[in-house]
Amino acid sequence: MAGAPDESGPGSAAGEQLQQQHVACQVFPERLAQGNPQQGFLSSFFTNNQKCQLMLLKTLQTNPYVKLLLDAMKHSGCAVNKERHFSCEDCDGNVSGGFDASTSQIVLCQNNIGNQAHMNRVVTHELIHAFDHCRAHVHWFTDVRHLACSEVRAANLSGDCSLVNEIFRLHFGLKQHHQTCVRDRAILSILAVRNISKEVAQKAVDEVFESCFNDHEPFGRIPHNKTYARYAHRDFQNRDRYYSNI
Repeated sequence: MAGAPDESGPGSAAGEQLQQQHVACQVFPERLAQGNPQQGFLSSFFTNNQKCQLMLLKTLQTNPYVKLLLDAMKHSGCAVNKERHFSCEDCDGNVSGGFDASTSQIVLCQNNIGNQAHMNRVVTHELIHAFDHCRAHVHWFTDVRHLACSEVRAANLSGDCSLVNEIFRLHFGLKQHHQTCVRDRAILSILAVRNISKEVAQKAVDEVFESCFNDHEPFGRIPHNKTYARYAHRDFQNRDRYYSNI
């Protein structure tokens, strides 16, 4: 596990890959270093796996946040394939999902994702990490500030901090509440995957917050709800057409 951000550097590629595999196996116990988890024939039909697969398919086909992110990934040269880049698995604790950078795969915690709305949020959140991984050289496990930036962006752009979700959590009525929610959710996400103190996580988020909170790619705005996300997707498609015609 990585330590404080001021003590960690880029590190070797081999060292970072070992750290990625170590964390992935801790949070997602079915992730084995030697390969992807195997699903038995019966388990794929009679456990949470089938429900997870069906909800994932609906999310990929209908959710405007996800449809924009899939288009943006393809535009950036990182086309997403459902069978290759998503895996429904059992996870430890209350984790809902994660992006496994060592395999460029999104893990969906089938034992913790209970409904379609939850699936929509998790897939959107993790696709933002995948988009960041595609467009930048992110040192996920050797520079906590890189992780903090992507967590800020994911909390800000995925709908994690929508008014409806915050009311459901009984968190509302504060000045600049959206920013507060983004900051708090980013810190929680870091602590879920890194063995560091809350103070170190807060410091990393504080250092990157302004620039990463204002980075709205590929949405071009903060999509506060599905209507905003649909507008953002339309604008992205129009922008893509414009540049393809130049």
